[in-house]
Amino acid sequence: MQDLTSGGIAAECLTADGRVVRVRAVTAADGPALLALHEGTSAHNRYLRFFSAGAALDAEVRRLTRPPDDEHLALLVVHGDTVVAAGSYERVDAEQADFALLVQDAHHSEGLGTLLLEHLAAAARRRGVTELVGDVLADNRAMLRVSGGLAPGIPRTFGDPGVVRVRIPTLPDEAALAAVGERDRTAAHRSLRPLLAPASVAVIGAGRRPGGAGHEILAALVAGGYDGDLYVVNPRARDVCGLPALPSVGLVGEPLDLAVVAVPPAAVPELLRDCAAAGVRAVVLASEVTGGGHADLVRTARRHGMRLVGPDSLGVLNTDPAVRLTATYAATVPPPGGLAVASQSGAIGAAILQAAARDGIGVSSFVSLGDKADVSGNDLLAYWHDDPATRAVALYLESFGNPRRFAVVARAIGRRKPVLAVAGCHGDAVDALFAQAGVIRTGTLGELLDTARLLVNGAAPQPLPAGDRLAVVGNTHGLNVLAAAAATGAGLTARSVELGTHATPDAMAGAVRAAARDADMLVVACAATRTNDTAGTWQAIADAVDGLPDLPVAAVVVGGTHAATTLGRRRVPVYRLPEPAVHALARVARYAAWRREPLGERPALDGVDRAAARALVHAALRTGDGWQPLGTGRQLLRLYGITGAPDPAHVPPPDAALALFAGIAHDPLFGSLVTLRFGGHPELRGDPVQRLLPLTARDAAGMWRALRGAALLDTADTAALEDLLLRLGRLAEDLPEVAALELDPVIAGPAGCSTGGVRLRLCAVGPEPDPYLRDLLIRPAGDADAV
Repeated sequence: MQDLTSGGIAAECLTADGRVVRVRAVTAADGPALLALHEGTSAHNRYLRFFSAGAALDAEVRRLTRPPDDEHLALLVVHGDTVVAAGSYERVDAEQADFALLVQDAHHSEGLGTLLLEHLAAAARRRGVTELVGDVLADNRAMLRVSGGLAPGIPRTFGDPGVVRVRIPTLPDEAALAAVGERDRTAAHRSLRPLLAPASVAVIGAGRRPGGAGHEILAALVAGGYDGDLYVVNPRARDVCGLPALPSVGLVGEPLDLAVVAVPPAAVPELLRDCAAAGVRAVVLASEVTGGGHADLVRTARRHGMRLVGPDSLGVLNTDPAVRLTATYAATVPPPGGLAVASQSGAIGAAILQAAARDGIGVSSFVSLGDKADVSGNDLLAYWHDDPATRAVALYLESFGNPRRFAVVARAIGRRKPVLAVAGCHGDAVDALFAQAGVIRTGTLGELLDTARLLVNGAAPQPLPAGDRLAVVGNTHGLNVLAAAAATGAGLTARSVELGTHATPDAMAGAVRAAARDADMLVVACAATRTNDTAGTWQAIADAVDGLPDLPVAAVVVGGTHAATTLGRRRVPVYRLPEPAVHALARVARYAAWRREPLGERPALDGVDRAAARALVHAALRTGDGWQPLGTGRQLLRLYGITGAPDPAHVPPPDAALALFAGIAHDPLFGSLVTLRFGGHPELRGDPVQRLLPLTARDAAGMWRALRGAALLDTADTAALEDLLLRLGRLAEDLPEVAALELDPVIAGPAGCSTGGVRLRLCAVGPEPDPYLRDLLIRPAGDADAV
């Protein structure tokens, strides 16, 4: 979890209007800036903050500049070099702390108070505080809105006349998380509009001769019909691609939305500073940057409120007819459509664009992330969540900057539109991340594109399957056999209807309509020969599937010269072989099943003593990191209501009818993962099932159901097993210092669960990503952060 109070860490965040600000801890050197903030506040706003316009400002500044500790924390928001807001909490007891906020008059309605409260809550949560409380004047409607947005549904009480007592849980519930997500998406959309829908573009470094990245990007913008203001910056040319060239970006004379930079690496830092001085809002950096210079580039961009794509980016694309942005040097541009694409690799991105153009997959927008110094997949998912042109998202990722945030953002967009991904990184944590977020993971790029064709090929999206029943209608035995076998292997229930190669067009169409009555999805397979009416059959099938708008359909054609990639007015995708079609439908069916299930909630757990558990862990850590005595592990379990530990002398043998292993493993990047697997039966010891935090009731139920041999648990008290997993998840969420916790064996019997051996390893935790915070980047604060 992120900690703004140690090591000079600064969080960089987006305001409600998409600008970049920094949130960091107050230091003693901030006294003058804090005094200026308070003195510059209107008398009315000082009255709302202090209940008096004549507050003792010197005393308040001394309070804020106290060194942070377990009882006190003060944070400030910095825009450029100016402190624009400050907030703090003071602990009042073991689980509550009073909070206070002040925002500069000129920066109200920018979400700064909300940002401060989110970060105060995160820091307080790490110190065992469960609730921030504050007295707010009833006239202070802005503060009541801010606190209400962070604690929707939490009742307020009235104390003194005209004073409202507000309460904000430090661990957000589902309603609060939904509100955080909405704020995140709004800020991301406004922040990235200059990148993906710019009103003006400058290409810096566009040479006169074809072949260079700058020249080709400019040529693509011109050829694509970009309708905004387009500028060329090249001090050694009079004109490029028919446009007059300017010697510097500063001579454009007005703020620019987007600059595309394609210059030698050594020239990048200076040009980025020129862009900042010229008021550029977003930069696509096509140039490579070596030697660890990324941090300096990001520091420059963030300091001036610019968003940065790259370095080493292939460019960006938006096919919206109102934008027509083709700021990329990719060789192929696909037609407009519903698939948004982000790729960390330029070569993979180019391959996706080429395949999309070949197969008729329409693309709404494309971003080549390059080295991901700033703009990431998380930012783009938040942007595409509310983008009406985007019906599905395709990602190629080689790394995760903040996988915990990815889980939250991807799960939110996945409830509205599918997210497909090929990941160049592997592991149990990545599998768990995608499973919980509902991401359609494919093993290859070809599989991703096969699946995308099902989702976005038509003018309107195909419906999602309502179940797992697949009907296969074909005119040859071989194609039907291959399709049915692929379906069975993919977990679908297949029914095959085989008509023979001499089936008439009417017979094929009739079989399609009949099969649709008892199916959740359909594959139509047609083998073309010299003896059948291929054209007539194809047209009859097209008419039949056009009359089935509520059924997802894939078509397969082999033999002959048929080259169409779609079928009928619905533009049903046509595949060359049956297996890719069936596997694509199976992936979509699994996604549809995930989407039909409720999100799940974190249920209230009785018998949990967080304060005592935290005290136990801190006391143990004072003697050092590492594996702890058995008694410490058992005591920690009892504090989380896990009391089913039998006498060690009566622990069942590890090969009993239903011995399980359950535990926690902490990863600095992904956070804590809860693990479950069979322990006794060697034939059942497959890969463990893992889930990231926060663990919901749905996650806990899905864990044991995903085990190989889950049917053996039908007679067990699975509700007790789910309760155990939820308690482990809550323990891990509250105590990231638990580096490993192993319960082996866990005996799932018909009357409950009992635990045998317990092993606990504790480790101090440094700064880590926080899934509940809207934080662009965590980095050590340097001289650039001085106020």
